[in-house]
Amino acid sequence: MDDLKPGPGAPVAVMRDLRQAPLDHNPFLGAAPALSPDAGAGKGRIEIPGRQPNIVWQNRAASPTPAENALGDALERAFDAGAETAEQVVTSLNDGGSRTAGGEQWTVASFEAEMARLGA
Repeated sequence: MDDLKPGPGAPVAVMRDLRQAPLDHNPFLGAAPALSPDAGAGKGRIEIPGRQPNIVWQNRAASPTPAENALGDALERAFDAGAETAEQVVTSLNDGGSRTAGGEQWTVASFEAEMARLGA
């Protein structure tokens, strides 16, 4: 199998015994520099952990209840079916069997009040 070796003038990358298993890495790649945290965080840099305010954005005080999850599923179905107005959403909720926490059918007023409560 000596005839499988590249001849003189072959690129360095192929100057290896072809009977060996192919490389799965670049043997000519230099070592990576050691990383260390930047002590001078500021503009254009990652902030220093614990020194930036944690702005609450779409966080909840608790996990959604089963009723809230069911309402979310029903809203997805309403929007998937093309509902665009509150009236269309309420019709879809009622037609799909969704009910308020009190067990009544949805009205535009009760739907908007629930959305306001959930969004607070």
